[in-house]
Amino acid sequence: MTPWLITGFTVVLTYFLDRWDTPWLRKLFAWVPAILLAYLLPAGLSALLGADFSDHAIHGYSRSYFIPLAIVAVMSSLSVGQLGSIGWKPLAVFVAGSWWIAVFPVVLAMALAGTHFVTETLVEAAYWKGIPPIVGSWIGGSTSQLVLKEVVDCPEHIFLSILVIDNILVNIWTILMFQGIKRSDRLNARLGITDDAMPAPLPPRDGVPLHPLVCLGLLLFSVLAIDYLVDAFVARILVLSAVGLLLSNLLRTWNQTFALRLGAVMILVVMAVLGLRLRFDLVRFEGELLAFLLVWLISHFAFMLLVARALNVNAAWVPIASMANVGGIATAPAVTAAYEKRWMPHAVLLAILSMATGTVWGLLTIYLFEWWVV
Repeated sequence: MTPWLITGFTVVLTYFLDRWDTPWLRKLFAWVPAILLAYLLPAGLSALLGADFSDHAIHGYSRSYFIPLAIVAVMSSLSVGQLGSIGWKPLAVFVAGSWWIAVFPVVLAMALAGTHFVTETLVEAAYWKGIPPIVGSWIGGSTSQLVLKEVVDCPEHIFLSILVIDNILVNIWTILMFQGIKRSDRLNARLGITDDAMPAPLPPRDGVPLHPLVCLGLLLFSVLAIDYLVDAFVARILVLSAVGLLLSNLLRTWNQTFALRLGAVMILVVMAVLGLRLRFDLVRFEGELLAFLLVWLISHFAFMLLVARALNVNAAWVPIASMANVGGIATAPAVTAAYEKRWMPHAVLLAILSMATGTVWGLLTIYLFEWWVV
């Protein structure tokens, strides 16, 4: 019973604190987001109680039901039909950024083969298992990050190190993108980019959205049915991803707003459950890993800039696409507003597309690491 109480308390507390509009809380959650607090709080409470809940049955429920529910909810928030409004060139820049995030760490690890960082840190100490969750975080957000952590079986102490470093980098990156997007016109001139076209307005969805309880019932039924029919965890995730897309795009009145909010809550639930396994005494930070991540992140931006120049697409789409990948649904439109407020809905759509594709990109990273590096 105790793990369930800790999880419930953590989710309720972090959910409401994250929505409490107080200046000092805003500053706190800017650097310690709700997802990180939801991970640390159960670990702290478990340590205070002197209890070890790492083998409790709640972890089985999380893997079988909580994570799948988060996936199908998030996937059902994407409307594929609206993507055409963005235009194929900005979408190509976005996809190029996602591809680079998924593939470049493997290429860089191969280039550094034989070094202490690769042989001792990545392979021997298993820090390579923290790379796919970063791919999931940078492309898909918290949902993909959690799924990939389970798939690759990333140790808790490595996962916490990754969470902390990732959060610091994303906050710094967001500040840089805020400043960078304001200089897009100047960058266009220097690169010889002449594109100044506005994307088409997003088409509205017709009809009154389904009642949240109806949506919840359909999502729960999907999770239970797939859990009964499909044994392998990865296969269940992929099938539920497809189910989510079908619900959102075949049901014209599907409540995408509710689905996205449900996904956010389930992410907090999963993080709280994972926190029950965390041991602070095993956590350590690797300076070489931080340098690895910095090269990875900066090269991601540079590669997208090259693609934008090759396609003659407004350089403003580079920070927008980067924040849709690395930042997410909150920061992408905020950064976009610093350049053109009319593009904000398109930034949100790109961020949702990122959430929908992050798991698949992360699975590619795992496959490449196991094939070429480990």
